[in-house]
Amino acid sequence: MDTNGDSTEPLLTLSNQDSQLGGQSSDAVEEFLAENKSKSCRYWLSLVAWESRILWLLSGASIVVAICNFLLSLITQMFVGHLGALELAGASIASVGIQGLAYGIMLGMASAVQTVCGQAYGAKKYASLGIICQKAIILHLGAAFILTFLYWFSEAFLKAIGQSSSIAKQGQIFARGLLLQLYAFAIYCPMQRFLQAQNIVNPLAYISVGILGLHVLLTWLAVDVLGYGLLGAALILSFSWWVLVLITGLFILLSPSCKETWTGFSVKAFKGLWPYFKLTTASAVMLCLEIWYNQGLVLISGILPNPTISLDSISICLNYWSLDINFMLGLSTGASIRVGNELGAAHPRVAKFSVKVVCATSILISLIFSAFVLIFRTSISNAYTSIEAVIEAVSELTPLLAISVFLNGIQPILSGVAIGSGWQALVAYVNLSTYYIIGLPVGCVLGFKTNLGVEGIWWGMILGVTLQTVTLIILTVRTNWDKEVEKAADRIKKSSAGEENMVIQSA
Repeated sequence: MDTNGDSTEPLLTLSNQDSQLGGQSSDAVEEFLAENKSKSCRYWLSLVAWESRILWLLSGASIVVAICNFLLSLITQMFVGHLGALELAGASIASVGIQGLAYGIMLGMASAVQTVCGQAYGAKKYASLGIICQKAIILHLGAAFILTFLYWFSEAFLKAIGQSSSIAKQGQIFARGLLLQLYAFAIYCPMQRFLQAQNIVNPLAYISVGILGLHVLLTWLAVDVLGYGLLGAALILSFSWWVLVLITGLFILLSPSCKETWTGFSVKAFKGLWPYFKLTTASAVMLCLEIWYNQGLVLISGILPNPTISLDSISICLNYWSLDINFMLGLSTGASIRVGNELGAAHPRVAKFSVKVVCATSILISLIFSAFVLIFRTSISNAYTSIEAVIEAVSELTPLLAISVFLNGIQPILSGVAIGSGWQALVAYVNLSTYYIIGLPVGCVLGFKTNLGVEGIWWGMILGVTLQTVTLIILTVRTNWDKEVEKAADRIKKSSAGEENMVIQSA
């Protein structure tokens, strides 16, 4: 006993359960948090350490996965950038306007898997997870087929949104090379969320690191040694993603870790597709509005005066910003898994405490990243280009980049909480209002009606992200976590009712 009369035994027990991410540990913490008596500082520090350990066990590997998968595209652009400014501009605009659009849809749709599978796993409804994953793959492949036409005829699309003919032509060459990657996206995103919902994260990290190393070697051979140029770089990127899909799929089929959640392919996956599609649509809209808003900067910069310099400079800054975003998305994935699992296990207080810990952690990390950007503001563009005009333009944008990096300390984390809780439809309205009704118009006015140019467009984006972050903070603070547990239980019941009628609906 300590001087306050509180027993330290529960927390001492928790700290020794290194192999557990939930179960009795979460039950004991929920009971501890439910007590009305005051707790000493030592108790809270022990509890923060327990939650942080679980968070980083999940987030650490998820961060590696997110960054490695992002680096596949980033490394490709680095090699392409040394082919010339026009090739870099074409690859950048295709990566944002075409590949980015598809990525937003696939990632957004996959967040429905994260919501339902995460909560079902917390409630120990294991048998339904594999069926949910199969449903998602079916819908993702349908979306990929529709997007195929956009990839193939991307030059006309890029011209329609104001890109120059030369940039649009290079963009189409790159986009057509990425067509196979589109279908790899469609299969990998649900599989990744399926595994993460079960706290299976380390194998995904090992696979991603291995594929990244292979990709660097193959891209170097294709671009620098064999001289296959822009199309060769895109085809190697597609090939690397398919290797990623095949190895991940083999892990799911053969690993004992998935024996309870993956019971083979089933016709049940085709039942109740429409109700599940509605949740998937809400998820896709939420994340697409978020991802496309950032990528809209690149599209708009392509129609500014001197578009090649504008496009190259903002693309380089956004690549570094995207690296930070993917780091935070890994942390966000950990938060989403924690919240989803604890809501499914009927632990509202643990879910709320998890949100507080991950927000504090992410803010501290973002302060460090912002300082890094400011310190190295004159050198971060050297990996992409040797053109002095582009390097100078990047240097001028780095203060805004630092502000954006700091805002990423909260915004992606709260989005992860929203996914874990199943708030996708609500957050979709928030994103539409703050990003497209306020942020984007303000950015266009500042970019085109003043002499700020790219900086004005970026200031509009910062405004939109700030408003969205404040709104998400208010929603999270006002959340009734006991009611969220009830919603999670209802969602799980509808998603796995006796494995006879797979019907999944959003709360």
